[in-house]
Amino acid sequence: MGRVVPVDAAAARMALNRLARQGLTASPARGFYVIVPPEYRSLGCLPADQFIPALMERLDLPYYVGLLSAAQYYGAAHQRPQEFQVFVEKNRRPIKCGKVRVAFIARKRLTEVSTRAFNTPRGTVAASTPEATAVDLAGYPGHAGGLDQIATVLSELAEQIDPDRLARAAETAPVPWAQRLGYLLEIGEAGNKVGALKAYVADRARDYALLSPGTKKSGAPRSKTWKLIVNTDVEVDL
Repeated sequence: MGRVVPVDAAAARMALNRLARQGLTASPARGFYVIVPPEYRSLGCLPADQFIPALMERLDLPYYVGLLSAAQYYGAAHQRPQEFQVFVEKNRRPIKCGKVRVAFIARKRLTEVSTRAFNTPRGTVAASTPEATAVDLAGYPGHAGGLDQIATVLSELAEQIDPDRLARAAETAPVPWAQRLGYLLEIGEAGNKVGALKAYVADRARDYALLSPGTKKSGAPRSKTWKLIVNTDVEVDL
């Protein structure tokens, strides 16, 4: 067996910082370093999906990739998101590592959300399923580019959505998210995916919800099907 040589922590940090100045390593989080291969030197860091799983494991935090970042795995991101979106149980400060940006978003009932594993050059990363991604998009319009972009992404994501799994995914979120989601899917010509969700809303929704949260508009039309106040116009780029 080889002999274990103790390494002084301060000396190790100095060596890692020296490598970082040369662009050979990067530190996305305090005390957490990654090797930056030549193909990613222009980024100044590894792509987020290649270090987030290891970082979350080190921090012992459950997580999943969501919203527009998850939609990309299903070929449904209308445009490349400017930041990598990760759901966690509590708010965390964003990460800036070279040109890589990671946003952390708090999600209640995080561990109940269904995920899929996707391969990366350095292991696997967990992302929400198409159905769970759709639910979150309806619930976090401010993090997903607004309702127009959400409706467009949903229209692209719809072909991978299973109607029954969609209704089950809605159970992990507030009912207004399902009301908003059903309406957005219908105007995006994915009405064939909302049967089970429609039954779920009919059973659970007690009050009318706003299509655009926090926006008041007197005399706005209402959708009886989704118990939704349609207080803004939504354009889908089909």
